[in-house]
Amino acid sequence: MKLVLDPYMQRHLSLPEIARVTADYGFDGIELSPRSDFLEWWVMPRATSQRIREFKRAIREHGTELATLQPMYRWASPVEEERRAAMRYWRRAIEIASEMECPLMVSEFGRGTSPERSAGLPPGVATPETCEDAFWRSMDDLVPILERSGITLSLEPHPEDWVETFHPAIDIIRNIGSDAVKMSYIVPHTFFYGGDMAAMLKEAADILAHVRVADTFDHRGSSELRYIVNPPGAKVRVHQHLDIGQGDIDWKLFFDTLAEIRFDGVLSSCVFAWEERAEDSSRFMLRTMREELAKRNLG
Repeated sequence: MKLVLDPYMQRHLSLPEIARVTADYGFDGIELSPRSDFLEWWVMPRATSQRIREFKRAIREHGTELATLQPMYRWASPVEEERRAAMRYWRRAIEIASEMECPLMVSEFGRGTSPERSAGLPPGVATPETCEDAFWRSMDDLVPILERSGITLSLEPHPEDWVETFHPAIDIIRNIGSDAVKMSYIVPHTFFYGGDMAAMLKEAADILAHVRVADTFDHRGSSELRYIVNPPGAKVRVHQHLDIGQGDIDWKLFFDTLAEIRFDGVLSSCVFAWEERAEDSSRFMLRTMREELAKRNLG
């Protein structure tokens, strides 16, 4: 198992500095989410040859690795021109992952029907059905490239995408039918997925490559009263990535289930809430994950 850091809270640092602090904290590697100087959201990667060399050199000097890379492109767009552009960006991102010796790419199902995700499209163009059709055409293009490259893609359902929940995401991933496409489980999305964390982790065990670790509150039922949202009753998705122990996730159940399924993939510290104490939060998350795994002889 690899314990890695998503350095979003450290995003003001240069890429070589990201390598340095990740190693200093003690993580096994880096989970690089989108950033403007490497893989930007929705557009062609910004990673230059020089930047790749410098980042790779720093990774080697500090004895760490790029464990995962997260492209975000509109590959499920029902507008074919936009989908084809996303495929060009994906091909370049896979080349960069290969150059960086990164074995795992992580992404979301994409597009969707929310105002945020369907921005720029004519009304009614983005539906779950049109986005799914585009997604499958993209899989036809992308899966052979992934298989040839030896890189694994791990997919996560995400709020506002055309697939938001654990079901049907797991069925779609299984129906892709390739060992190059696996599944991610995002712990702070547990209550949005459906709530039965142990059952979901067990169901996904054979295709589970990647788990993001952070706490969150259960926003269902009367617990909604914990949050101040103006105006009251607004249809919003409250979304936190907190330190372990600051929310409602049952962490004993989580780590017990990881031990039961003998999880041996990437475990990522993915906290966004505490930029003013980013180092303390990151060190706490790593220490806590290691302690919980050690109790169960896992990792």
